[in-house]
Amino acid sequence: MTTEKMQVILDLVEEYIKENVINNEWKKGEDWVTYSGPNLSEKEFSAAVKSLLGGWLILGEEGRNFELEFAKHMGKKHGCVTNSGSSANLLMMSAFTSNQKSVSKYKIPKGSKIITPVVCFPTTINPIIQCGFEPLFVDVDLPSANLNLDQVEELLKNDKDREIRAITFAHVLGNPPDMDRLMKLVKEYNLIFLEDTCDALGSTYDGKKLGSFGHVSTCSFFPAHHMTMGEGGFVATSDPRLRRVIASFRDWGRACYCNEQKPGCVVEGTACGDRFQEWLTDGEERITYDHRYVFNEIGYNIKPLELQAAIGLEQINKLPEMDQARRDNFEKLMDIFRPYEKYLMLPEATPNSDPCWFGYLIGIREDAGFKKRDLVSYLEMNKIQTRSYFTGNVLYHPGYRHLVQDGENLVKKYPNANFITRNAFFLGTYKGLTDEKLEYIKEIIDQFFEEEV
Repeated sequence: MTTEKMQVILDLVEEYIKENVINNEWKKGEDWVTYSGPNLSEKEFSAAVKSLLGGWLILGEEGRNFELEFAKHMGKKHGCVTNSGSSANLLMMSAFTSNQKSVSKYKIPKGSKIITPVVCFPTTINPIIQCGFEPLFVDVDLPSANLNLDQVEELLKNDKDREIRAITFAHVLGNPPDMDRLMKLVKEYNLIFLEDTCDALGSTYDGKKLGSFGHVSTCSFFPAHHMTMGEGGFVATSDPRLRRVIASFRDWGRACYCNEQKPGCVVEGTACGDRFQEWLTDGEERITYDHRYVFNEIGYNIKPLELQAAIGLEQINKLPEMDQARRDNFEKLMDIFRPYEKYLMLPEATPNSDPCWFGYLIGIREDAGFKKRDLVSYLEMNKIQTRSYFTGNVLYHPGYRHLVQDGENLVKKYPNANFITRNAFFLGTYKGLTDEKLEYIKEIIDQFFEEEV
């Protein structure tokens, strides 16, 4: 395809998107106030079409460019892009099952215990189970809904057999726990810290980016999150050996890593020229084999498409404005709900943190005179979307009941998790939450308290 034809197509794509897809018009009372959504312009669509017309479909040069650029946004040196934030968490956990000598110091034996909060999203804890480890749950604090560090410390002090090897959790809606105390515990007990920042891109603690604290950290590019490539995720680390193992797990378990600089290319550029060597053995003799088809790990195929990376590169450019919008909208929501603090538990940034808020978490106080269901139903009836805080207590769910010990009283053991499950929900903070929509939220909230309380 000639350059001229390509440009004509891209110009038409941008024109079409502007006229038919990007619609900022919103009708009060008729259209939903969504809790989140992508912030896309014609540039992302044009980049995707250009990538597609280039003829390279699987992860390639754009993907590697994205990896090199985005790692910096998480305060790390290296990274792997994948097809979802959930896959990113699976890769992060899987890396610590590797038998590769290069990462032997990170090895977590099967059956080891990993501390995690009982209030979570499933794909924060699922990899613990999927990788052969055991989740060890703690309750959460209020109002942050972050893991309770007193309970974390108590578990570590009582771990006489040193079965606890790691800790993992998601910063709740972008708001971190006391990271100074956490990192002190990580160091004192020689733990692996697996940091889920899928809701926390752009947040900082004491001026340091969330995502930069863990041995490995993850991020999500689901359309509801801080930036998007449709679906997608990222695993970040500053250890190049870990990055290589993570990439291997992502790419079927493949041993070859020549594609680190130019994915998919086996004949030029960074291809090693040393593919056909004695890479295999039958137990007695060495066998010459193509290194491209030698497998070090029992891995997965969870790569994104090249066009997703092209979208992601455009989204990175918008991060500053999208991050600021989340912070601004959080403050505007505080102004709306603060008059009703007598009835509501409102969010607050933890000390030393500057959250780039993924959402605005609200809890209905026990003595409010109404239930969560009443307020949520009223908002939804008036076309204002809400979301429960993910699982609430995950042990209440059918898929996880087998993790409950016989006779265990979940309400007594995890009282704050019970409160979050029964009483908490959140609203959005994203850039699409315009002043017009915020004024409507205020109108409906004021109306609820006038009519119902």
